[in-house]
Amino acid sequence: MRFSKANDVLGTLNRGNPAESGLCTLCRADCEGKCETWLSSLVGRKLLYPRSFGIVTAGANNTTHVGVSYNSLRIQGYAYGASGLSEGMSSDPDDCIFPNVSLATEFGKAVKTRISMPLMTGAMGSTFVAEKYWDAFAIGGALVGIPVVIGENVVGVDRKSEISPGDARKGKIKSAPELERRIDGYLRYFDGNGAIIVQLNVEDTRNGVAEFVADKYGDKCIIELKWGQGAKNIGGEIQVRSLDYALFLKDRGYIVDPDPTIPEVQEAFENGSIKSFARHSRLGATNLNTVDQVRRDFMNNVEYLRSIGFTRITLKTGSYGMEELAMAIKFATDAKLDLLTIDGSGGGTGMSPWNMMQSWGVPSIHLHAKAYQYASILAAKGHSVVDMSFAGGFATEDHIFKALALGAPFTKLVCMGRAVMIPGFVGANIEGALFPDRRAAVNGNWAELPKTVQRVGNSAKEIFACYFDVEKKVGKDEMKHIPYGAIAFYTLADKLAGGLQQLMAGARKFSMSQITRQEIFSGNRETAYETGVPHVCDVNDESAKKILNS
Repeated sequence: MRFSKANDVLGTLNRGNPAESGLCTLCRADCEGKCETWLSSLVGRKLLYPRSFGIVTAGANNTTHVGVSYNSLRIQGYAYGASGLSEGMSSDPDDCIFPNVSLATEFGKAVKTRISMPLMTGAMGSTFVAEKYWDAFAIGGALVGIPVVIGENVVGVDRKSEISPGDARKGKIKSAPELERRIDGYLRYFDGNGAIIVQLNVEDTRNGVAEFVADKYGDKCIIELKWGQGAKNIGGEIQVRSLDYALFLKDRGYIVDPDPTIPEVQEAFENGSIKSFARHSRLGATNLNTVDQVRRDFMNNVEYLRSIGFTRITLKTGSYGMEELAMAIKFATDAKLDLLTIDGSGGGTGMSPWNMMQSWGVPSIHLHAKAYQYASILAAKGHSVVDMSFAGGFATEDHIFKALALGAPFTKLVCMGRAVMIPGFVGANIEGALFPDRRAAVNGNWAELPKTVQRVGNSAKEIFACYFDVEKKVGKDEMKHIPYGAIAFYTLADKLAGGLQQLMAGARKFSMSQITRQEIFSGNRETAYETGVPHVCDVNDESAKKILNS
């Protein structure tokens, strides 16, 4: 399947080759625009509609579906009825308008985590992109009221963190300034909706990250266990361009490729033939050989995390095969975890090996369709199935709706990685261009506003459609502390929220709990076969015939 680089209806254009999500396969922080997500970060809800209103007509070109993907699911509308209206509202048409759709929802078992809309960020960990633009992601997510995830290795790669040798369970980490900066940045604007989630991999567990977070923050944070990713199967990676830093990471216990301790490698670096080093994490559970062993180890880890004070625990799993998927759903359900994020192939935010990303794992729609099937088996046996979040190549409001419907009633929210990073980039670039003295601090890449931005405006108040919404939320005095990337994040989220409300109203569902698999159908027979979602011509066909024969 190939996707067009240009969308004449919206006036958007991809700089590079578009992925299924609509984002470029390679998304650059210095991009001057203007893909749909990039432009949505500025103009917000305006991008729900065709451009040049009043002198144009517009028609869809996405009605002949080829292959199996989320693109081959379509959204089902209804001509009568309404369900899920908020208290005090009636089925009167004056109440049944899309702005009255409630996107508020929650996830969790013993403790419910409230969120303002069914969206969360992907895990943004030790990559330099995540570090540079963290304030935009964290503050933007907190203002919107959604969960933001701190990914793996943040403590381990931080040269200022102090990690003592010895048992991680006895306070191994003495200080972790980068991790603290990230948590504190989110909590400063946390208003009761959303959550800050801290992820653990093998190195984080060894370093005592969970113990440090439990001691310093307690229940203010959710802790997340991790099994793989949707984009790669060998653990997290970053690249560094300093021999000294590579040696530091090697000393911290990481795998560094090529090995910076080898004299020939050092000589090659000094002479310029090697210009960077890749830092890798370890595989988990290499010492376990059976499903029962994995289960016991998992349950022991969950029990330990609860013993040190975590009441909310989640699991992130990547695009492994069906056995691992079943294990994740069953173990998370039995352990009464608060959330299971299932990341399908097609996602990715950091430095995944390219051909691995292209070929590794199960594509999102297949993985998510099987997740629904497996969750249904457990539910039929009387289990209270773990709440789920679907991830892997999502960027627009229709993606959110389709994923929620495909996994309903188990899927409570959708995880976006690359898409919600774009407003952080463009916001920082705009701030740096408008205020050169801030450019280095915000990691801006532009010396001046490009024409793509100037067509929208020349000041923050002109450029960001949600500038005054953010100002109302935090106050005029506090606006000087809000990075433009966070305003852009809020603006994109508002566009996604508005679009999702419109789709839900068309399906006559006015609250999140009302979304079911009856709100989608398959655009071709192959998709119907693979997902279990009936073909468009089969949905309600029997009831249609009853009308004709009545």
